[in-house]
Amino acid sequence: MPTSRPLPRTLDTWLKLLDGQLLPVPIESHQQVRRALADSRRSLRDIADLMQSSPALALSVMREANRKSTTLNEPAESLESALSRLGLKRTEELLERQPALPANEIPHALRQIQLISQHATQQANGLFAGRLARLWQEIHWGSLLFLAPLWSLLAAHPELLEVWQQRVLVKGEPAAKVEREVLGVPLLKLCLALAEQWRLPEWIIAGYRLLVNDRRMLAKALHIARNNQHPLQQQQHLDADSGLRRWLTQPANSILLANGLAISAHHAWNGPHSLRWQRLTGLYLQLPLDELQQQIHQHAAHSARQQNTAELWHPAEALLWPWDARRWQARPAALAPSAVHDWRQHCAQLLAQPSAFSNVLQLSACASQALQACGMRRVLLLLADRTHTRLLAQQSIGLDPASAGLSLDPQHSQVLRRLLREPGQLRLTPTNIAQFSALLPGALKALFPSEHLLLRSLVSNGRVVMLVVADQAGTAFSDTSLQAFSKTAQCIERALGSFANRGR
Repeated sequence: MPTSRPLPRTLDTWLKLLDGQLLPVPIESHQQVRRALADSRRSLRDIADLMQSSPALALSVMREANRKSTTLNEPAESLESALSRLGLKRTEELLERQPALPANEIPHALRQIQLISQHATQQANGLFAGRLARLWQEIHWGSLLFLAPLWSLLAAHPELLEVWQQRVLVKGEPAAKVEREVLGVPLLKLCLALAEQWRLPEWIIAGYRLLVNDRRMLAKALHIARNNQHPLQQQQHLDADSGLRRWLTQPANSILLANGLAISAHHAWNGPHSLRWQRLTGLYLQLPLDELQQQIHQHAAHSARQQNTAELWHPAEALLWPWDARRWQARPAALAPSAVHDWRQHCAQLLAQPSAFSNVLQLSACASQALQACGMRRVLLLLADRTHTRLLAQQSIGLDPASAGLSLDPQHSQVLRRLLREPGQLRLTPTNIAQFSALLPGALKALFPSEHLLLRSLVSNGRVVMLVVADQAGTAFSDTSLQAFSKTAQCIERALGSFANRGR
């Protein structure tokens, strides 16, 4: 994916760019904090609580406090202590310099990575803060700000998140190779350098130092964590390595574990990376894997309820999907000449006069093949009965074989009733998925775990006789694919009309 401007290629140039990068703040949060600072009745704790809704603002205050506190050796570990160091006047001045924008004008990638940080904070608070109550502030703010170097990176170059998702998560390219080609430097090394330059809390710096300089310790712990079925053997291995046991029990590891859980869940709950972090967290907390998974799923659901996830992806949504479903799929390649040829042949057969089909099954088979040839990866054709009280699966492509026997009652779905009542098309996107998802049958959502979906009525002689549901395996539709889908649907409708009028 092309970038908007050239990327730096060295650590020094990256640091210079990202250190000066201003992070936009949602205008609503900006105004709330401004009013609170002007209200003499508000305590520092009240102001800090208000700032939590804007991670970018919290980071700016922590950075400024630690940059200015030259007489103090230790960086501020919480936002409340950072506010105390800065004072209200300097905090107000900092707030005035912070750009305030409507949420929809802040780069999507930046809001997405901050949502991951907020999810990590919920995991940290739920899993660790109760057990380490005296350290809850360090756990809370450390887990929220751990990914702060990435906030600046994606504020400067928001397109990098999509590059990472497609190349590393979807295509499975080695992360180190992608970082070298795209950034010129290892990502974790850049994050460590920024965390040190900003004097972020020591637990954050310790986490990055571990990932950059001492991965051997982490690998040893992960090796023991794999044997989660035998906790007694795990404890024996830890007892035999006192250095590893001392490291594993350090409270600072809580923020690394929480962020590992949140980042890996961003792709899949049951992927290999997620399982590694779950097993390691289970070893840290001395919990069985199934009990830990139940807790982290509950914390994820709570996080999704607490945060504004409009247009953003929260892993809690995937807990409602089939366990092996994946949100990110490889982008469909441009149609090959052979696919274009097949599509034209199928459309010609659909448009033939008189009708080339002797029964509905033949027609629907040709229709589904035409939809596949035009770029749809998953297709379901549903035939309506005469009274519009039942929809029966007629053809399917790219779906679970169980879809062949699917039967839906439109009375239980407002969307299906509307599409059967009059011709129409519904395109689901990340923007409107929350609005319409609850109005679709669960069986249909299970077959199409996607935020990009097309549902369309197919009409014959002025009456809806069939519904088509299709997607491109979860990827966004291009203008070309939407046009091809529309043209194919029109061909199917003409074929339905010709078939209904045959012999007259």
